[in-house]
Amino acid sequence: QVQLVESGGGLVQAGGSLRPSCAASGSISSIATMGWYRQAPGKQRESVATVTSGGTTNYADSAKGRFTISRDNAKNTVSLQMNSLKPEDTAVYYCYMYVPKLGSATLTNYWGQGTQVTVSS
Repeated sequence: QVQLVESGGGLVQAGGSLRPSCAASGSISSIATMGWYRQAPGKQRESVATVTSGGTTNYADSAKGRFTISRDNAKNTVSLQMNSLKPEDTAVYYCYMYVPKLGSATLTNYWGQGTQVTVSS
């Protein structure tokens, strides 16, 4: 079993920065794609950023130039450096990871518990 634990959300003024992180623990030999989604009240969940096992990153248009996703394969963590935050970035942020079952190529998708990010104007 694999568990993801998030930390690093919070309240910040517009223009500020936050760096939520997500750590995986359990039966892990490697991790494929990692990423972050967010969901604001009354809105659909949206993908914010992803990073593949090879380090290729992808960002939502709303995150480009302001957010940076990074991973530490030795520590099984993924972080999201968020700069120049705007009130519209307010949401619950969820990390996820695709983890292969031990001895198999089958991937299982795991999710963090979510961390609240609130940006005040």
